[in-house]
Amino acid sequence: MSEQGIDTLVNQWVRPEIKGLSAYHVPKASGLIKLDAMENPYNWPDELLSAWLGRLRGAELNRYPHPQAPGVQARLRQTMGIPEDAGLILGNGSDELIQMIAMMLAGGNRKILSVDPSFVMYSMIATIAGMAYVGVPLDSDDFSLDTEAVLSAIDQHQPAVIFLAYPNNPTGNLFPVKDLVRIIEAAPGLVVIDEAYAPFTDASFLGRVGEFANLLVMRTVSKMGLAGLRLGLLVGAPAWIDQIDKIRLPYNINILTQVSAEFALEHQTLFDRQTDAIREQRVALFSSLKTIDGIRPFPSEANFILVRMPKERAVEIHGSMRESGVLVKNLHGAYPLLADCLRLTVGTPEENQAQLAALQAALQSA
Repeated sequence: MSEQGIDTLVNQWVRPEIKGLSAYHVPKASGLIKLDAMENPYNWPDELLSAWLGRLRGAELNRYPHPQAPGVQARLRQTMGIPEDAGLILGNGSDELIQMIAMMLAGGNRKILSVDPSFVMYSMIATIAGMAYVGVPLDSDDFSLDTEAVLSAIDQHQPAVIFLAYPNNPTGNLFPVKDLVRIIEAAPGLVVIDEAYAPFTDASFLGRVGEFANLLVMRTVSKMGLAGLRLGLLVGAPAWIDQIDKIRLPYNINILTQVSAEFALEHQTLFDRQTDAIREQRVALFSSLKTIDGIRPFPSEANFILVRMPKERAVEIHGSMRESGVLVKNLHGAYPLLADCLRLTVGTPEENQAQLAALQAALQSA
């Protein structure tokens, strides 16, 4: 069949809103200091790597994995303090959990609500699931939550689910607890508090899932240092988790992830030390950024710092830093409120010095 014939078939059958999407883009990072994806920069010591490889040798790759991964669930409950009476379900990263929630609730012109800017997958999965997305803008100066605007949008749109990242990505800030409680109490449907960056803050709603009938808390092990495992978790009332479990594809957590996650969580103290080091480096990096003229770093409770560059220079500075061997995230053009913004992941002391040097060189190159 000719390319024209294939294009005709694609145009005939693919939903217009899917054709309008762009696939999630991951830039090439080979040979660069990779500070664009909020990853933990630390690997494991050799003795722990050897012990992990020994554990993997016992994995039965010829067998399907346990569908609920009970060993991983038990470790997560222990290390994260998940209430014993709360339901728990695992996903192939948080992305799959967001998709499962949307698929469970989709239909009848139902809507997903969040704030803008926030995690891009909320709006992207809304489109994929055939749901309308409502984004309520954050404050244009400091990205604070406009609670009254959110409550007004809830009243107007009656969303089936509200996603709120806590801390927010890509801005790094925490929204006030009292305001989130008002939103939870006003919401007609589910509210999902996305705590992907929980290792880098002391704030959490995990202990409050039993207080509200419509509250779910979502986490991931990606940011604590296990991004390659693609493991997310969702906590809430068993009645909700039971329904979401019907959407979960069989064996969604593969045997290598199950064995690796269970092993890693046995060594939680290592990851705690690493995240403590990242917290310390976040303070140091933020202090250094504040001394650089012409830019504005925003306070962060996550493992990244959003920085506003001089007007209309973000793309140029991003490119210059890349040429210097440092890859950060360019957010200029992603949302109007992110004009001139780059997002810098907090790395090791050496990586942070390299990105500071690359940033200062780029600023002086004009």
